[in-house]
Formats: sequence, C-alpha cells, structure tokens
Amino acid sequence: YAGPLTGVSLGLCVYHVCEEAVKEEFDPDIYDEQVGMMEMVLDLDDIAEEMEAIREEYTKFC
Repeated sequence: YAGPLTGVSLGLCVYHVCEEAVKEEFDPDIYDEQVGMMEMVLDLDDIAEEMEAIREEYTKFC
C-alpha cells in the first residue's frame, strides 16, 4: 500500500538537485562531496531544460 495519494498529481514544483536554484541552497562543500562527481557525467543543461518543461506542463502550485 503506497497511500491515499498514489497516482494523484499534486501539481507541485519539482526540481533536480543539479539545477542552480537548488544547488545554491546547499553548503558548497557538502554539495561537492555528495553530488560533485555526478555533475561531471550528467548533461546539466539537458536536465535543466527537461525540468523546466515538466514544471511548465504539470505545475499548478508554485
């Protein structure tokens, strides 16, 4: 059982940890330790574009 909201779109803003808006919220040393290696292999521009498209299409409350 996953709960009463299973499959329900809440229309909330979602962000990827590699987006600048989220990255700025972290302590730089901790971010680098936890996410830095992945940033080297991910296409950050593609992630940001895709997340923006998702927010534009599905966000109701932001």
